[in-house]
Amino acid sequence: MAEPLEPLERRIYHYLLDYLATHSYQPSVREIARRFRIRSTKTVSQLLSALATKGYIRREAGRSRGVTLLGVAGAPGVQPVAVWDEPPPPGGTVARYVTMDRRLVPADDCFLLRVHDDRLAARGVLAGDYVVVSPSARALDGDLVAARVGARAVARTLLRRGPVVALQAPGEPDVAAGPADDAAVLGVVAGVVRLDGGIRDEGAAES
Repeated sequence: MAEPLEPLERRIYHYLLDYLATHSYQPSVREIARRFRIRSTKTVSQLLSALATKGYIRREAGRSRGVTLLGVAGAPGVQPVAVWDEPPPPGGTVARYVTMDRRLVPADDCFLLRVHDDRLAARGVLAGDYVVVSPSARALDGDLVAARVGARAVARTLLRRGPVVALQAPGEPDVAAGPADDAAVLGVVAGVVRLDGGIRDEGAAES
């Protein structure tokens, strides 16, 4: 999973997305420096390295415009979002992306996760839906969360019980998600995507 971005990193990332959509190539390091009034190109390079380390871009050494955006952004105001059919493994390589309106993505580290059961149909989540998961959002009692239970990805209602949390769904026993349990909260559900035709694979947009 991608890591959250610092405010300036986020502004530069969105700038790269919108610039590529408008020009079909990426801005140079000097152009980024001018746009954000950064005095040193070395500082820009360090910021781009941070974006690469956090999983948003790839960089090609020795090229002024050697940035590859991971995922595809087709127009200004959108961004790629990673897609997982199963719980994402730590450090796993994203194979698929979809492009979403940036206003529907509450944080840059959000991802889509497929849900495989209808236990929370009453809350609008059906088997086969993709939930928009915000891993950096703080989950509160009663929130709908995405979780890993064993090897399964599920959507459940969260309830705190002292040092552990319970994952609740109608018609089944609560699942504990604590340090000793084979379950973990992946993030707060910020939305639901239902696609009849499935999600198509997206590649990388290069400069």
